[in-house]
Amino acid sequence: MYYVVTGACGFIGSNLVKALNDRGITEIIAVDNLARADKFRNLVDCEIADYLDKHEFLERLQHGEFDGSVEAILHEGACSDTMETDGRYVMENNFRYSCALLDFCLDHEVQYLYASSAAVYGAGRVFREAREHEGPLNVYGYSKFLFDQVVRRRLASADFVSQVAGFRYFNVYGPREQHKGRMASVAFHHFNQYRATGKVQLFEGCDGYANGAQSRDFVYIDDVVKVNMFFLDHPEKSGIFNLGTGRAQPFNDIAHGTVNACRALAGEPPLALADMVAQGIIEYIAFPAALKGKYQSFTQADVSAVRAAGYADEFDTVAAGVTKYVRHLAGR
Repeated sequence: MYYVVTGACGFIGSNLVKALNDRGITEIIAVDNLARADKFRNLVDCEIADYLDKHEFLERLQHGEFDGSVEAILHEGACSDTMETDGRYVMENNFRYSCALLDFCLDHEVQYLYASSAAVYGAGRVFREAREHEGPLNVYGYSKFLFDQVVRRRLASADFVSQVAGFRYFNVYGPREQHKGRMASVAFHHFNQYRATGKVQLFEGCDGYANGAQSRDFVYIDDVVKVNMFFLDHPEKSGIFNLGTGRAQPFNDIAHGTVNACRALAGEPPLALADMVAQGIIEYIAFPAALKGKYQSFTQADVSAVRAAGYADEFDTVAAGVTKYVRHLAGR
């Protein structure tokens, strides 16, 4: 029986492939789009049974070639660029593709774990898995929101028989995201900025927040993987779940933690945030006009649903996660 991971060459997908390998699972079909070929590096240290382009995989799936041979689909593949303006592409890639995989999994009683996003909440201030709190600000968020509505209807129907679990990822950061370019995490960019220039850049204040004080729920990739594996081990648990830490921390914390982690590796003492600002190590730049009205200045996952499902492990703080990530990026 195969485990299928879509978006397998991407950030979260490749980490899930590695986690399956760590469990001794190698019968994995890796599905992705290698139009950007450099993503292959994320799977170099992984073992898989086959690689398929996403279009070939879907065609073969719909022609019945995988009937009876799939244990689970971990669907991470998506256009994750929140600035993408081609709505037709986003909806076909994120919404229609997800619906086709859902149909297959329900028809064949295959576990289906999929990536949703905190982008469904838009500018809201309540981050709970309920329709009244959802209002995406861009077509990426809308594509995730719309599929979640399909899942809700299917979960409520009488013909629901197999696991469907969607995870609304908040701001995920960690190893294997280097291919994402400008869409990589702020921790990744801060590390590279500091190593190259001795300073890091943050946005000036907006939406009533002070410089660098816009706050997000930053979740380390190891925690994301552990939650996915928990649900894979519990096929009786279905639903849509926030996957964050439950803590909102300002972007200043990411910059502060990254710089001090780099300083520690160099044998230098830590600095207070105010000292970094005074010395020009942290620099605030103008808020981009293109992001106005499309930016989440605050996110904080309500994690009561995932806790109620039985997941009990603690989530890394920014300080802990960033320190681990910096050591990884530095090759330590």
